[in-house]
Amino acid sequence: GQAESTTSRATANLDLVRGVASTARSLTESIAEIGVKMRHSGAIVERAVAEAGRTDNMVRGLAEAAGRIGEIISLINDIASRTNLLALNATIEAARAGEAGKGFAVVAGEVKHLANQTAKATEEISTQVGEIQSATQNAVTAISGIRDIVGEVSGIAGTIDASVKQQIAAMQEISGDVDEVSSGSGAITDNVASIGKAASETGEASISVHHASIDVAEQARLLAANANAFIDHIRNG
Repeated sequence: GQAESTTSRATANLDLVRGVASTARSLTESIAEIGVKMRHSGAIVERAVAEAGRTDNMVRGLAEAAGRIGEIISLINDIASRTNLLALNATIEAARAGEAGKGFAVVAGEVKHLANQTAKATEEISTQVGEIQSATQNAVTAISGIRDIVGEVSGIAGTIDASVKQQIAAMQEISGDVDEVSSGSGAITDNVASIGKAASETGEASISVHHASIDVAEQARLLAANANAFIDHIRNG
């Protein structure tokens, strides 16, 4: 009756609590797995940041080297200009010398031609170096932007990882509390079942006592009737 109904409700509550405990454990495991993946992602991001830094240093070094090449080219161009001027002066002097200066004039012309070729080559190299410097500067800017973005991603990943750790701790605490409730509910269910069994046994014992009391009352009535009959027999002789 009532004891069995109470036991059924307690058993149903226990099943519900155990289901919640199982769900809490599954959720804890899922969050823990997310935490592992986030830490792995964080490690990848850190490597990306380091690699971006190394690449940035390499590109900056290339830009500096290109700058030094540009300085050397400027120096060579300056020397070529002076050589060209000297060759021009030598040609003028050779012309003044007349027939005696013809051989020197040929040499001066060759020197001037070589100086012009050098100036043209240095101009082309200077243009290429300028393009390299522009490209490296663009690369430096792009890498710096990438490094900043990766740094932001790293910060976000760190924040998520910290949040996941807090959630894991909270879920572990909840899971522990639910396990305690489950254990307590199990004990309560067992106690309710024991009480129900005891109540049933008590009911059966009460019925037995009731039947026994009826038998005793009947025997007492018969005994009283026999005693009265015996007393009447003695009185009437």
